[in-house]
Amino acid sequence: MADRTPWSLSGALRGLFAKKTIDEDTWDDLETALITADFGPDVTEAVVDDLRAKVERYHTTDPADLQRMLRETLEERLSKLDTTLKLSDRPAVVLVVGVNGVGKTTTIGKFAKFLRTYDRSVVVGAADTFRAAAVEQLATWAERAGAEIVRPQQQGQDPASVAFQTVEKAKHDGTEIVIIDTAGRLQTKGGLMDELSKIKRVVEKQSPIAEVLLVLDATTGQNGLAQAEAFLEHAGVTGLVLTKLDGSAKGGFVLAVQERTGIPIKLVGQGEGINDLTGFTPHVFAQQLVG
Repeated sequence: MADRTPWSLSGALRGLFAKKTIDEDTWDDLETALITADFGPDVTEAVVDDLRAKVERYHTTDPADLQRMLRETLEERLSKLDTTLKLSDRPAVVLVVGVNGVGKTTTIGKFAKFLRTYDRSVVVGAADTFRAAAVEQLATWAERAGAEIVRPQQQGQDPASVAFQTVEKAKHDGTEIVIIDTAGRLQTKGGLMDELSKIKRVVEKQSPIAEVLLVLDATTGQNGLAQAEAFLEHAGVTGLVLTKLDGSAKGGFVLAVQERTGIPIKLVGQGEGINDLTGFTPHVFAQQLVG
């Protein structure tokens, strides 16, 4: 019977590092594994070249050394950008952006829950006002997370006014963190970035924006990144959130996306549950990937 275990980078590497020595096959297998795990050709080549140089410098043929070097190289590259969430302002206002379908609404619910775990008070603003379903879904998640929500007073209400009301409420109530959901697509063509700019202007009249987080679906890889280019270009994104990062099959995308955009990953979602979104720690992630 065929083995139905899904492919994972850590699994592929386990076999590679179990060999007795480092030979030419080791390098071919490593390259294949990194490409399969969605590191992309450029990052893969850079990592393999770096490791070849280190192996030569230290005159080692022991795959255990290669494993440690790979872990260190990935951690070093992942740590180049500051992955800490900047949430010290009161209120700390976070705009969440991204194309529809990446799990933006559920991510906001999980993020609210993540913050509530640290005893932060949270209010969520449903500024994706054109999709009634998005507002309802957000309200359900906010309730599960123990966060308050500000809804549009009518469908299609000006998103910026919902954002304004949310920040106003936070200031009035002394709420620590504001998370604002924004549209991933507008009924009108071409106005999406203008809409976001307006939300930012309106919010900044009351409070600085602490973070603009772009949600990406890890399973869509480079395609998802291409779809999000407009947000990267115009939305002033300060951090990335990767959802659906189940297992390590697509783990390489984490490094590839950070290197391609120059924007740090701040949160990762590794499952469907409300507690499955966590802060991003390069050391832990490199350990999970490489074993």
